[in-house]
Amino acid sequence: MYRSLFPRDVFAEMDRLQREMQQAYDLSPTIRGLARNGFPAINVGGTPQSIEIYAFAPGVDPATLEVNLERGLLSIAGERKSPLASADAKATAHINERFDGRFRRAITLPDDADPDAVDAQLRDGVLRISVQRRASAQPRRIAVQ
Repeated sequence: MYRSLFPRDVFAEMDRLQREMQQAYDLSPTIRGLARNGFPAINVGGTPQSIEIYAFAPGVDPATLEVNLERGLLSIAGERKSPLASADAKATAHINERFDGRFRRAITLPDDADPDAVDAQLRDGVLRISVQRRASAQPRRIAVQ
């Protein structure tokens, strides 16, 4: 009879080891592989009147979010809890690719950002932060006489 030198779950053990190593370096797996910049994924853009930041954070409780603007640095921090941990103490997760835990992202804003005109809204898992530009930085037409 054929007898294996390795236990049947060698691949499960290798998968567990990989997850532990990723957690040790605080990297979260995504559909594209390891995250380049972390959680939440963000898009930053702008108009002549404002700077628009979108943070994609599904499953985050709005009460755990902190948005701060200090000296031109916008920071987004919060926590996403795992539904598996609260479901049952005896439950076992076979695959857990969704990030949970505390997170923090920081974005440097341009010099014309107005720290007194910031609006943040969370809707359908998307945090939209709009920072108005200072009126003195707005483009305007100057009449020639």
